[in-house]
Amino acid sequence: QARLEESGGGLVQAGGSLKLSCEAFDWYYSRKRMGWFRQAPGKEREAVAVIYSDRGEITTYYSDSAKGRFTISLDNAKNTMYLEMNSLKPDDTDMYYCAADDPPYRSNWNQASGYPYWGQGIQLTVSS
Repeated sequence: QARLEESGGGLVQAGGSLKLSCEAFDWYYSRKRMGWFRQAPGKEREAVAVIYSDRGEITTYYSDSAKGRFTISLDNAKNTMYLEMNSLKPDDTDMYYCAADDPPYRSNWNQASGYPYWGQGIQLTVSS
């Protein structure tokens, strides 16, 4: 059973930077997609950034709010995904979840319902 562990969250001032990590255990595929989603209490989980890895070929997708500020990356040797977050805003405050999936993909990149594996979530708080 795959297990995902997030790390790197916390409190940061507006304009600052933070890097989230998600390490996958007991889940090793040369073709996969992994992503970051965020969720506020009482709201649906929404996509922040997703990375597809297909035998070394990488494709990335970002939400409109993440474009230009966040960078998603993948270290296959460490089975770890990262989200580099810059120019953080108070609106970025949320719980962030790591998600993973292997083919055949059952949804578009930004649909949380298509990802079978999830981390426990990690809090990001951006103070103004």
